[in-house]
Amino acid sequence: MQTRDSDTTRYRSRSRSLRLLPALLLAGALALTGCSAGDGDSGAGSDKAAGPGTEEAGSGAAGFDRGAASQADGAKGSGGGRASAAPGPVVHVVHTASLTVRVKDVPKSLAAARTAVEDAGGVVGEETTDRDSEGHERSRVVLRVPAAEYEEVLAELEGSGRLVDRKASAEDVTEQVVDVESRITSQRASVARIRELMDRASKLSDVVTLEGELSTRQADLESLLARQASLKDRTSLATITLSLSETPVKQAQEDDEPGFADALGGGWDAFATMFRWIALAVGAVLPFLVGAALLLFLWMRFLRGRTSRGGVAGSAPEGD
Repeated sequence: MQTRDSDTTRYRSRSRSLRLLPALLLAGALALTGCSAGDGDSGAGSDKAAGPGTEEAGSGAAGFDRGAASQADGAKGSGGGRASAAPGPVVHVVHTASLTVRVKDVPKSLAAARTAVEDAGGVVGEETTDRDSEGHERSRVVLRVPAAEYEEVLAELEGSGRLVDRKASAEDVTEQVVDVESRITSQRASVARIRELMDRASKLSDVVTLEGELSTRQADLESLLARQASLKDRTSLATITLSLSETPVKQAQEDDEPGFADALGGGWDAFATMFRWIALAVGAVLPFLVGAALLLFLWMRFLRGRTSRGGVAGSAPEGD
């Protein structure tokens, strides 16, 4: 009986403790929640107390960060600007072109070509105008055009009439330009050194020697400067040689479709050409023929005289 009562008591105590456990857990959770709230309020109060100084320090740090970032961006921008503004290698090219264009009116087309070149900032050089055997006018003019406007002016001149022939070339003279510039720099430095030595020279023989060397180096420098000027002129201004010819439209159509008259005219031209060559050959051989005939005539007279003399000498004894 006692054992059963003790077991019942233990069971009851355990059931009570199990019932009290959720209450204890709930009380502990509430206590922890209150502590955390108190800590949060104290933290908020401390933040509010230290608010002005902290905000100023934070704003200063933020300003410094923004300034550093702007400086970094500026450095990047300046670096990018320098990289984009860095000039690439300069290429020096000499452009030359030759055009032959058939037009209806040579003076009018020539005036239009002059206008196009002058509008582009170029100049008109040598000009030659004449007429062919049929009375058609022909003109040949040399045009100097800035290299930047070369392609545009060339296309405009090609479209002024019927293009017969076109030749264009581009020569890269970058190495020559760089070499001449380098040699000019060295030559100028050399001339300056010779002049310094002349200022320090005290002997007449030294002065004479240095003067001869100075004149030689100055001549070389002037030659290099002239070559540099020529290269600059050729690279800055392109040269276009324009030839304009005038041919009637009817004749051009007949040339495209030859007929009986064209064949007859061609045969007559061939016959006249052959007759002219025969006449030239006869004229060239005629002096030799006259000389040969004269020699043959003299030779025959000589032989005839000898024959007559032989006959007289043979008949003399019979008469005696």
